[in-house]
Amino acid sequence: MSTPPLFLVEQVPSAGPFDLTGAEGRHAARVKRLAVGEAIRIGDGRGRVASCVVSEVRADGLRLSVSAVTSVPAPSPRLVAVQALPKGERAELAVEVMTELGVDEIVPWAASRSIVRWEGPRGARALEKWRRTAAEAAKQSRQARVPAVAELATSKQVAALLADATGLVLHESASVSLASAPLPSEGDVIIVIGPEGGVSDAELAQFAGAGAVAVRMGEPVLRTSTAGAAALAALSLRLGRWS
Repeated sequence: MSTPPLFLVEQVPSAGPFDLTGAEGRHAARVKRLAVGEAIRIGDGRGRVASCVVSEVRADGLRLSVSAVTSVPAPSPRLVAVQALPKGERAELAVEVMTELGVDEIVPWAASRSIVRWEGPRGARALEKWRRTAAEAAKQSRQARVPAVAELATSKQVAALLADATGLVLHESASVSLASAPLPSEGDVIIVIGPEGGVSDAELAQFAGAGAVAVRMGEPVLRTSTAGAAALAALSLRLGRWS
């Protein structure tokens, strides 16, 4: 039995009829062509989800009958991905796949070897695109929580984040394996994913000074757009998220 489609709303009602309007309502009525009697879910992207049944189809949306409301707690520890800016469409691919695999927050990182630079209006557009991609991927994978996409961070700001968390820097020459790195029972686990040219020696030293540990995942050298997803999958298994 398939999971009902999920649509995002600003606020999930506690009970009663609810009108799904705007872009989400039009998509449900015109693109998904949902019919009276079909089950759907609406969520606020922050853990609150309502199970509903379509009671009326309108030109600009749906009227829904709310049958149950649940709140999905935030996972602990949280999984945070610091993603160096990839080139082209690989950026959206990285955000999409990490969201589908359950990342809790994504921090775009202006690494020293990043080819892409977010400056001025271009940077604002790129950040908004990452946030839209995360929301769409969360909907597609029926997740109650949409991962936060933070503002662009410098290496200094990333080091500050690592100082208050368990930091794991993906690096092919690391002597510690991701499978054996100690993990906490609460707080944040931050995965740092370098750019196409890799994490520089200066950045490695800076992050190590903040308490982070360099880790490797195996022999293959993965692209920056897929390394984060592989690390998230491994950590999800270790933390029991997929049990």
